[in-house]
Amino acid sequence: MKTSTSEGKHGIQWTARNHLDDLDFADDLALLSRSIIDEHGSSDADVKARIGKTRTAFLQLKNIWNSKQLSTNIKVRIFNTNVKAVLLYGAETWRTTTTIIKKVQVFINSCLRKILNIHWPDTISNSLLWERTNQLPAEEEIRKR
Repeated sequence: MKTSTSEGKHGIQWTARNHLDDLDFADDLALLSRSIIDEHGSSDADVKARIGKTRTAFLQLKNIWNSKQLSTNIKVRIFNTNVKAVLLYGAETWRTTTTIIKKVQVFINSCLRKILNIHWPDTISNSLLWERTNQLPAEEEIRKR
């Protein structure tokens, strides 16, 4: 793109001229819903971005997760409405591979463990974690959408 500026009696004027040979092709495409799909139709970048946004939402609610006054049930309900909703927004457009499902599930599990105050080396199985928090596996959650 060629640009030029000129100063005259009408103030500073800026002009731009585009030529087709100046345009580059994008390696990925952000759709109106802000989904990111790369040139091969993969949703990996969108899932990574979505997990990043969700992590921010989760960390902003740190006082709630650490609160002794709120029950686990209330904390999980807040998690579902304010964190999980951010994570799974637009999930129906994802090309759900096992890798994507695992990334989402790992993130959800880590959040739930923090809510339940379960830290390493204390461990519980994922199925027990989901049972305690009344959660479905991420794959089922995504397929429901």
